[in-house]
Amino acid sequence: MATADRIQDPGWWPTKGTPARSEYAGTFACNECHASHVAVQTTTSMARTLTAAATSETLRAHSRLSTTAGRYTFAIATTAERSTYDVTDGTDAVSAPLKWAFGAGKVGQSFLFERNGVVREARVSYYEGAGALDVTPGRAGDSPRTVTEAMGRVVGGAELRRCFGCHSTASAVRGSFEPDAALPGIACEACHGPGLRHAAAMRERRIVEGQGAILNPARLEPADSVDFCGACHATFWDVKLAGEKGIAAMRSQPYRLLSSKCWSGGDRRITCIACHNPHRPLARDAASYDTRCLACHAASGAVPASKAAACKVGSAECVTCHMPKYEVGEMHHAFTDHLIRVVR
Repeated sequence: MATADRIQDPGWWPTKGTPARSEYAGTFACNECHASHVAVQTTTSMARTLTAAATSETLRAHSRLSTTAGRYTFAIATTAERSTYDVTDGTDAVSAPLKWAFGAGKVGQSFLFERNGVVREARVSYYEGAGALDVTPGRAGDSPRTVTEAMGRVVGGAELRRCFGCHSTASAVRGSFEPDAALPGIACEACHGPGLRHAAAMRERRIVEGQGAILNPARLEPADSVDFCGACHATFWDVKLAGEKGIAAMRSQPYRLLSSKCWSGGDRRITCIACHNPHRPLARDAASYDTRCLACHAASGAVPASKAAACKVGSAECVTCHMPKYEVGEMHHAFTDHLIRVVR
């Protein structure tokens, strides 16, 4: 299903935004019973996918960043108190303090700021692959006429809500968008739903009631499980309805996974969480996924259990060949294609 349809259904779904803020318990309450999960999850990229610019580790690691695009020079200067964004064409200059940093920094970070009461996206972003600023994705074709236009584009309300919905926890409550009150990053309740009733019931040992007051995504049916992650990573139908092609479609892992020939719709061994534990940092060693691949292929007899015998090119890293990476030049990063296949 498309995410727009999912969030209309009863019960919790990521980015839904209808519960009241008073229904949220906060991560501290989750820690009472799930300390081991909380301790590790807070170190993940998902937990750090949005920060206040003043606390951005990426910006703090670079006291000054600058680049030139066309006739404009862009710079971000960071002190202990703030990060200030400056744009000049050599004659005129404008500046503003950055307010939000989107992205954990593994690929890069993009920035939002407010000027004259309007939220704007900075025209430059930081890219870890380049170790520098460059034009924000999708903005290379812009032709700003003034330094104010060059500074960044206005971000509309619907887009802003979508951005915060996938990069923060409880940015929308009772349908009202309240980003300044949100918890930056994806915390427990962004996926499991508001936890106040659950926490209260479990403290009083009302186990059945407590379990019914929270969502455990691990219990979803396989197709629903992939759509659940797709609420932020784009479901198959999100991509289809948006008419996305090429790199934009490739970057939707759920869309590419469901486009794979081995996707059957009812096999838990091929959902997102079969390979990725959302409570732990992403495994970046390609060989670490071999056991997941062989769990299906060796068991079915499709390939021998021995990785050496299974692979004609003598590699033990299945995903290297069957889920290749594609370089996205404007982002200075290679993204894994989740379309599982024999690449010809």
